[in-house]
Amino acid sequence: MNNYNEVKKSFGTQAEKFASYHMSKAEYTDYLIRSIQAKGNEHALEVAAGTCICGRAVAPYVKDITCLDLTEAMLEQGKKLAKQEGIQNISFVSGNAECLPFEDETFDLVITRLSLHHFVDPEKPFREMQRVLKKGGKLVIWDMVATTEELRETNDAIETMRDNSHTRILSREEFEALFEDAFELQLEETTLVPVNLQSWMDLTSTPEDIQKDIIDKMEYDLNGGDKTGFNPYIKEGQICFDHRWLLLIGKKEN
Repeated sequence: MNNYNEVKKSFGTQAEKFASYHMSKAEYTDYLIRSIQAKGNEHALEVAAGTCICGRAVAPYVKDITCLDLTEAMLEQGKKLAKQEGIQNISFVSGNAECLPFEDETFDLVITRLSLHHFVDPEKPFREMQRVLKKGGKLVIWDMVATTEELRETNDAIETMRDNSHTRILSREEFEALFEDAFELQLEETTLVPVNLQSWMDLTSTPEDIQKDIIDKMEYDLNGGDKTGFNPYIKEGQICFDHRWLLLIGKKEN
């Protein structure tokens, strides 16, 4: 079972808006670069790269980077932006994260951002990233993490209403378990990322009737009703919430 068609449809629609939506989050890619501490000689890979936001940011700090994604429209947008930015050590590959088209132990650095919550079985792409990473190399996972277990189902339901390629947000413990067997965890940090509710729904072209339903749920939460797991708040007259992003960096053991 997979959701490849939902992913392609969702991100094909998002391609142009996806890059511009995340332009305001340069501080987060700067944080990623500082955390990775690249030496400059790495052969790097970004998996489920979308428009290659991380790949384009990391490119100046590594020898070369390959960006892989399932959705051609996303990669085309990434190519366009890389050309505009004058990045020359970057390449683009259309492919499936659950079956990476690379030999074992090809890369020194593997990165994926906001991807695992789109997989029915996130262990499959994780093990593929592990496979293509060299011993001693770094695996970087940066993704949403569940807030509380009791509200995770509600949280996931709203995420799926907004984007039906969403499957399930992992808990911190589930992320740690993925790294447990073959990695030494070097970094594990949570960042709160402010999100404007309307912009978040506009990104995925969420139908108006579903938008209304989501807004109703958020407003009910704000007024003391059933909790959504988003902890919404009002900023400048608009509904906002904070996504919790968990950054994990693991060194592959010999």
